[in-house]
Amino acid sequence: MAKTTDQIVRIVAAGGGVIVDAASKTSDQLARVAAAAAASGATVVMKNASGKTSDQLARIGAAGRGRVILDLTT
Repeated sequence: MAKTTDQIVRIVAAGGGVIVDAASKTSDQLARVAAAAAASGATVVMKNASGKTSDQLARIGAAGRGRVILDLTT
């Protein structure tokens, strides 16, 4: 069962590391998840991120402050 962005943010804020399909979320939603990871210290892997623009990925990365791995493989 797919989780909503709010549910993922709650999990990550509690310290849970997750793998997220970046193609199924907006860049704003991914930035929220990334910010939660930065605050909690959890690690988030965002798969299928190559469909986002470089500017969007930079914003997500900045929000994650080193806690986000962006999978750019195709």
